[in-house]
Amino acid sequence: MDLFLKTILVPLDKDGWFFVAIAAGITFIMSLIHPNLGWACALVTAWIAFFFRDPDRITPKNENLIISPADGRVSRIVKSSPPEELELPEGDWTRISIFLNIFNVHVNRCPISGTIIKSHYRPGKFLNASLDKASEDNERQALAIKTPTGLIIPFVQIAGLVARRIRCDVEVGQDILAGQRFGMIRFGSRVDVYLPSGISPQVCEGQLVVAGETVLADIESKSPAWEGEIR
Repeated sequence: MDLFLKTILVPLDKDGWFFVAIAAGITFIMSLIHPNLGWACALVTAWIAFFFRDPDRITPKNENLIISPADGRVSRIVKSSPPEELELPEGDWTRISIFLNIFNVHVNRCPISGTIIKSHYRPGKFLNASLDKASEDNERQALAIKTPTGLIIPFVQIAGLVARRIRCDVEVGQDILAGQRFGMIRFGSRVDVYLPSGISPQVCEGQLVVAGETVLADIESKSPAWEGEIR
């Protein structure tokens, strides 16, 4: 019971209060019209509060780890260059794509500690975020962070079929810690992380990950990319 309550009774993201207030107002008006309408709207209000939940996370204190920036499922791990607007060398990058459904926590967290060196918002389409071409065609907010050792890690917030609002709370020159909140995408989306050459992913396609907690890769690890299977 305590675990259930800790999962449900968590703080809301700052955007959530506005939507919950509107939904609560509509619920009150509908309840005056008919009790059943009030109950239906109350369920919608509860779901909105659930969507905007923002629980604390326990981030490993290890500067060599690249941490998941989003809750969700690893939809794809492929070789791919970062978005061209970041103006980074093409090289041998590995893209880890994390797809968020409407039931995941949508607050995004920084994958590694360092300084934001690039930030670029690009309008685009709203294709299903699970599709590979969403990386190129969809609305996105691209960021790159530079660690104290000089390593550059790009990561990208991508709007989805339902998502229509990307919020990024960091700017160029800002120092940020791994696991620290940096933004949010509303109502279904995707976040991509790009690993530089020589860094292998330590997650598998189809795996569920937790923002601020799940380790995507270890900079110092020499192990090959992980493989998984359904059991």
